[in-house]
Amino acid sequence: MDISQLRALFSKPYGAPAPTEQQWREAYSEDVVFEDPTQKKTGLKAYLDAQEGLLRRCDDVLLKPLAIACDGNTAFVEWEMGLKIKGIEFIYPGATRLLLNDDGKIVDHRDYFDFVGPTFEPVPVIGSFVRWLYKRFVS
Repeated sequence: MDISQLRALFSKPYGAPAPTEQQWREAYSEDVVFEDPTQKKTGLKAYLDAQEGLLRRCDDVLLKPLAIACDGNTAFVEWEMGLKIKGIEFIYPGATRLLLNDDGKIVDHRDYFDFVGPTFEPVPVIGSFVRWLYKRFVS
């Protein structure tokens, strides 16, 4: 797995198809562990189901890679993810840490991003509460 392969795997413009199951299988190990702020999945089937579930819940999905760094069997991808749901666009800046096995396949995929702020700030009433929480506990 090199930087150009990672850039391709982490690129999905709005309106473009997501990677195929075959593309996922070429990149990910059967025993991959996937974790993000909302879920933890073990195994390639569970990972594929999580990706399919995201695509099903959204009208469209964007994934845009920014910086990519590789060091031995570890890679980091900084990205921007956009989700269009019922006419609202949610933008999540984030990063992924990938661990690769000796065959170059991904065995551990960990996403880091703020789920709460971008999800609930645009929602009337709830958004003002979220901004108040962030100001109270983060600022």
